[in-house]
Amino acid sequence: MTDSMNFQTKCHACPLRQKNVFRPFEDKELDFVTKFKTGELQVEAGSTIILEDNKTPHIYTLLKGWAFRHTSLADGRRQVLNFALPGDLLGLQLAVLNEMQHTVTALTDTTLCVFQKDKVWSVFKDYPGLAFSMTWMASREEQLIDGHLLSVGHRNAQERLAYLLLHLHDRAEIVGYAQNQSFDAPFTQAHLSDALGITPVHTNRTIRTLQSENYFSWKQNRIRILDREGLEDLAAYERDVKTLRPLI
Repeated sequence: MTDSMNFQTKCHACPLRQKNVFRPFEDKELDFVTKFKTGELQVEAGSTIILEDNKTPHIYTLLKGWAFRHTSLADGRRQVLNFALPGDLLGLQLAVLNEMQHTVTALTDTTLCVFQKDKVWSVFKDYPGLAFSMTWMASREEQLIDGHLLSVGHRNAQERLAYLLLHLHDRAEIVGYAQNQSFDAPFTQAHLSDALGITPVHTNRTIRTLQSENYFSWKQNRIRILDREGLEDLAAYERDVKTLRPLI
C-alpha cells in the first residue's frame, strides 16, 4: 500500500462528481469533505483494505477499482458478502460500532480516499445532508445484502448466477465500468462460488450451462451479456430505478 498525503485527486475536481449518478454537493459540504479527506491510498490487487476485527482509524471511499467484502469461518470457508465499486464507502461499520465484522480486499489495483473515522460525528452534528448520505449508504449496503441473501436462500444455482451477473453489470455501468452490455470481470470463479454459496465445481458447471445457452459470454476476463431479457426472466431480476446517489 502507498499512502499519499499530498493526494492528486482534489475533491473539487473529483472525477466521480462528474458522473450523473451522484448527487451534487452543496458548497459548504464540499468544503467540509475537502478538509475531511486526509489522503489517498493506493492498494494493489489482492491486498487487504480493512481487516475483520482490526480497528483502523480510517474509513474510505473507493475512488478507482474493484474490491469485495467477505467474512470467513474459523476453518477458512469464506462468504463473499458483496462487491464494492467507485463511490462506495468502506469502513462505516467501524466508525459507528468500533469494530468490523467483515474484511474488505482489493480485486484490482485501487485508489481510496482516506478519512479520519473520529471526525464522522462532526458530519452528523454539523452537516445533515452528508449525514443523510452516510445513512443512505448504510441502508443501501443492507439492501444489497438482502438481495444476495434472497438468492442464496431461495434461487437455484442458475438463477443465482443470472442475478449476480446482472447486478454486477448494472453497478459497473453506472460508474462507467460497463458499456454495450459488456464489462471487465476482475473476479474469478472462486469469488463467484463464495458469493453464490455453491461449490466451485457447481459454479463452473452453471457458468458453462448458461454460456452454452447463449445468456452470456466470458472471454479474456470480460463478460458480455448476450440475452439480457432471458437473464432477467431467469433470475426474476428488476433493474434498480436510477436515482441520484450520495457521495462522500
